[in-house]
Amino acid sequence: QVELVESGGGFVQAGGSLRLSCAPSGRTAINVAMGWFRQGPGKEREFVAAFSRTGYVTFYADSVKGRFAISRDNDKNTVYLQMNSVKPEDTAVYYCAGTQSGTPRSTREVEYWGKGTLVTVSS
Repeated sequence: QVELVESGGGFVQAGGSLRLSCAPSGRTAINVAMGWFRQGPGKEREFVAAFSRTGYVTFYADSVKGRFAISRDNDKNTVYLQMNSVKPEDTAVYYCAGTQSGTPRSTREVEYWGKGTLVTVSS
C-alpha cells in the first residue's frame, strides 16, 4: 500500500505564492507516477498537474498553465506543487495522487490519494 501525505496548504492573498509538498511512503512507493488534483467548493475533483510515468514529462491543466509548476526531489522522495500568481478561484482542497499504471491525469486513473490540504486564496 502507498500512503501519500500532503503539506503546505494555508491562506494566501491573490497574486501570492504557495508551495505544496507530497511525500509518498510504503513498500510499493517506487515506480509511482505522481500528480496533483483539487476540489473547490461545490465542484468536482479536477486534474491540476502530473508527471509522466517516466518522470520526464509534465502535464498541466489549462487553468494553471504558466502559474503552477510540478517538481520533485528524488533524494527526499518528495513531489512539489509551486503555485504562483494565485487567484481566488484556486481556492480548493489539493490532493496528491499517484498511480503505478499510467499517468494520473484523470480521477479514474488514480490508484492512491492523499487526504488533501486546504488552500484558501483571498481577494
